[in-house]
Amino acid sequence: MEFEPDIPRWRQVRDVIAQRIAAGVYPPGSRVPSVIQLQAEFGIATSTGQKVIKALRADGLAYTEPGLGSFVSKVPPAAQQ
Repeated sequence: MEFEPDIPRWRQVRDVIAQRIAAGVYPPGSRVPSVIQLQAEFGIATSTGQKVIKALRADGLAYTEPGLGSFVSKVPPAAQQ
């Protein structure tokens, strides 16, 4: 993936994951890629991956179960409308 220089990388990666959720690549209840998986796929730092997961939670797209990982929300916000 080529990153846009004027947009924070965490936001660009968050947008990719959000698009995948909307497209059903990651259906409700499935795992969101871990920070380590995000690092491997996008070549980002650990702190950047953590920001991606935090942003997905803040947007209501994902939730985290301590010790288990992060998962796609059962009813993503777009589907609630």
